[in-house]
Amino acid sequence: MKVILLKEVENLGAEGEIVSVKDGYGRNYLIPKRLARLATPNVVKAWKEERRQASRKLTKLKEDAENLARELAEMEVVIPAKVGEENRIFGSVTAHQVVAALEKQGVQVDRRKVSLDEDIRLIGVYTATVKLHPEVTAQVKVRVVPEASEAEA
Repeated sequence: MKVILLKEVENLGAEGEIVSVKDGYGRNYLIPKRLARLATPNVVKAWKEERRQASRKLTKLKEDAENLARELAEMEVVIPAKVGEENRIFGSVTAHQVVAALEKQGVQVDRRKVSLDEDIRLIGVYTATVKLHPEVTAQVKVRVVPEASEAEA
């Protein structure tokens, strides 16, 4: 019996492979556990089409992530913060603040995908890393500036 493996099966093959197995093994174990599917010509054709479409979709997602990474590399995020002595800010700048500043510039990013390379506790320029795709990351400049107080205005 020929089957298409829907998941990797140890000592048999990887996902998507068409393998020959004994009838009982396929009918009583692989197919009921949804590890494999009977490899009829129509099923093989549909499986190949699914794989092709999934591949195209993944390629499109990666291209979109690379385009966004180029856009983010050219951006600079300005975050105003209350300042104390020696240019120390009260508290620290968080990934949530970076995401909020990016949203003001029209870029939507998931907060969990943003990581700051270091704790931001002083005024200056820092770098934040944004993971856009498993294979694509972007660097964003984060400029922390003193918040304009009402007394100065």
